[in-house]
Amino acid sequence: MAQSNAKVVVQKFGNFLSSMVMPNIGAFIAWGLISAFFIPTGFFPNGKLAQLVDPMVTYLLPLLIGYTGGKIMHDQRGGVVGAIATMGVIVGSDIPMFLGAMVIGPLGGYVIKKFDQFIEGKVKTGFEMLINNFSAGILGGLLAILAFLGASPVIDTFTGWLIVGVDWLLAKHLLPLTSILIEPAKILFLNNAINHGIISPIGAEQIRTSGKSILLLLEANPGPGFGVLLAYSFFGKGTAKKSAPGAALIQFVGGVHEIYFPYVLMRPMLIIATILGGMSGVFTFVLLDGGLQAVVSPGSILAFLAATPPGGYLANIAGVLVAAGVSFIVSSIVLKTGKQTEDLQEASRKMQEMKGKKSSVAESFTKQQGEVPTNVQKIVFACDAGMGSSAMGASLLRKKVKQADLDIFVTNTAISNIPNDVQIVITQEELTLRAQNKVPNVYHISVDNFLSSPEYDKLINHLKNGYIIFNTKEETAVSLEENVESDSDLLIEENVFLNQRFSTKEEAIRFAGNVLVKGRYVEENYIEAMIERDNITSTYMGNDVAIPHGTEEAKKNVLKSGFTVIQVPEGVDFDGQKVRLIFGIAGKDGTHLEILSSIAITCSDIDNIEKMVDAKSAKELMTIIQSN
Repeated sequence: MAQSNAKVVVQKFGNFLSSMVMPNIGAFIAWGLISAFFIPTGFFPNGKLAQLVDPMVTYLLPLLIGYTGGKIMHDQRGGVVGAIATMGVIVGSDIPMFLGAMVIGPLGGYVIKKFDQFIEGKVKTGFEMLINNFSAGILGGLLAILAFLGASPVIDTFTGWLIVGVDWLLAKHLLPLTSILIEPAKILFLNNAINHGIISPIGAEQIRTSGKSILLLLEANPGPGFGVLLAYSFFGKGTAKKSAPGAALIQFVGGVHEIYFPYVLMRPMLIIATILGGMSGVFTFVLLDGGLQAVVSPGSILAFLAATPPGGYLANIAGVLVAAGVSFIVSSIVLKTGKQTEDLQEASRKMQEMKGKKSSVAESFTKQQGEVPTNVQKIVFACDAGMGSSAMGASLLRKKVKQADLDIFVTNTAISNIPNDVQIVITQEELTLRAQNKVPNVYHISVDNFLSSPEYDKLINHLKNGYIIFNTKEETAVSLEENVESDSDLLIEENVFLNQRFSTKEEAIRFAGNVLVKGRYVEENYIEAMIERDNITSTYMGNDVAIPHGTEEAKKNVLKSGFTVIQVPEGVDFDGQKVRLIFGIAGKDGTHLEILSSIAITCSDIDNIEKMVDAKSAKELMTIIQSN
């Protein structure tokens, strides 16, 4: 158990390091390409353009890492403070401060996060911007000074030790032995801690001083995995043999090394093939003086060649081919002599368990696609603006979650703001693709309407039957309705209109928009945004209800939260759906969510719809809503 926990800790640490570097790989590639083309030993030497190289590696790359690390800790404010603090280690050192940025950037984000938590609820209205700006500036400046005076020398010393260790391995011709650690680390998903924590920073320093780095070849070499997949293509059985050629293409050309891990897990002896292949490749790189002049990610042969410096193609290509050849020979022997059953699906599930999180590669092999995740902590309803339809859906599901006694946080947001820590995202069918592009690695549910979808009960039943209750952060147990202020001006009799008739939905939406404008809830151009929002995806919610509201961009045109309720007994067509109740919405700062929740719960019962459609006065209709 202790060993497993230690592995998880290292995995999380590696993932954290990777999450700072991976979003900025494009910048690393840009720097590598400029180096490859324009330094004195490049393809097209150009002294003027070569001046870009040192500033990019000295300032741009560490600042991007520091900003990203801070942002991971505390969003935009954390990123800004992290970048300010990172400047301290940059100026205090003569080498690229990648390691320093990985330490100081997240520290800056953590410090400002703690400060914000400390002052939460204590800042007087009107002083928020002043406090926010000065706190970020003061804390960032102090951290930059501390990093300059203290952290920079320490990280310089540590980096020096690592470089000395690498030089010793090279001098003793022991670098191939690193494959004994690196190749199993890939299979165990521990490679990020090694690659982004040690190899990339030292490799960047080697590139700066000598134009290339052999270290960057160690983990990125596609040869060992390619050899395993080739062996399965010839000597595998069943599904494994049929799928191996396609997997080999994805791994070698696409650079997705993770795809060969299940094949190794089916036959654990194959780890020896990858180690021997890796060692042979590294030996070839050392023998022929190979190296890369940029960080390679993903580990595609195309990216591999693009990052190869002039004169280095023979060494690098030879290292990949030797690694693939040795891995192929050893893997073939293992597959031909072994009698173990090849269960690709089981190996894929095992790989996902080892990874500790959802794996798109594992899912591509298993039949259990589309399963609801376990231990769900957060469900998000998402729509274009995050103020209307998603808020109603969230209110309904939140009530069902509470009735089922499940400790799950349910909220709503715009698709552009979906958080990364969500497990389930619910959207209207037309918006699901956008949500999947935003957060591809979570479970997505599409509904045809937010008021009466059977998907809610299906989800609750699944979560309740397979759900283990656990304690989460205290705030997740608090419903959104308990955190918003009630506003008596939100729903008033003057904004309730009975017995209306409309020939088109646009006419109805414009009527609702004009009411909001006259009530000084919104600016006039909000009306066009309501039309645009309905064109993006229908604001029909089900149960003869529509809730026209503006787009996400139109939030700036909302002056204050407000509603209008329009009764249309004969109905009006909304994209083939009959609508008899229209709720025009303007939402600002969440103050509309409490009454919107009441509307959602009321409208989820078709009997209440009939009562509201038959209401003879505005007061009677409002009473039906407020009774829920």
